[in-house]
Amino acid sequence: MEIKIVLVDDHKLLRDGLRNIIEQKSNMQIIGEASDGREAIKTCLKLQPDVVVLDVAMPGLNGIEAARQIIKNQPGIKIIGVSMHSTKQFIQGMFNAGAFGYLLKDGDSDEMIDAISTVMQNKKYLSKDIDQEFLSLLKNGETIEEVELSAREKEVLQLISEGNSSKEIGEILFLSSKTIDVHRNNIMKKIDLYTISELTKYAIQKGLTSLDL
Repeated sequence: MEIKIVLVDDHKLLRDGLRNIIEQKSNMQIIGEASDGREAIKTCLKLQPDVVVLDVAMPGLNGIEAARQIIKNQPGIKIIGVSMHSTKQFIQGMFNAGAFGYLLKDGDSDEMIDAISTVMQNKKYLSKDIDQEFLSLLKNGETIEEVELSAREKEVLQLISEGNSSKEIGEILFLSSKTIDVHRNNIMKKIDLYTISELTKYAIQKGLTSLDL
């Protein structure tokens, strides 16, 4: 059976590198690409892939939230997160969102093929360069505490932490500035943080954004 794959990364050079690795296997085909989280959701709905190789840290809509929405729309898809980050927030954030695999960008290229084959067997895969204790926790169904924000509030928080104004966020999300201000105030009240620097630090800690997008 041919495995249909969609690649998602905001850097074309990295997508090209992944394509070269994956297409060496005769039973794996890249059927589409996307450069951000929102495009990834639309592409997956249109192309119905088996596997999505998804960058975790992307501007606009990060991989964790993109994964959550993709799986909500298409529960059978297997998602493999790819990141430079090996911290608990990013790893378990992806698995909590429903991902089946997590790889480091500087890892062995052969791992990508192993990861795709593994998740297609309905098994979890974690990069060999990450403490495998995480994997045992995941197999036992343990998760970190979820951020007490709605999906929309997480989107707004990420965009705030990336330096966007309420007007700019409204244009991105097709909402009014007033609605964004309401979301901003609700976020601040829920997490009890009120400055941009505090909100940005919180977003980074929770894996919603990264300093090196």
